[in-house]
Amino acid sequence: MKYLVLLIPCVIALWVPFFNTAEPALGGVPFFYWFQIVMIPGSVVFIWIAAKIEGSDL
Repeated sequence: MKYLVLLIPCVIALWVPFFNTAEPALGGVPFFYWFQIVMIPGSVVFIWIAAKIEGSDL
């Protein structure tokens, strides 16, 4: 189960046609760039969830 949770951000980050666009821009920054920046804390959340499923003390 934890591996499926860890697979979600990997698939999203590697599925380039999903975020290969300039719109919608956020503060003048194209979607391609700010989506990658948002993926960092998003991936951290998925890693934390996987650790909780495993029973780790994170």
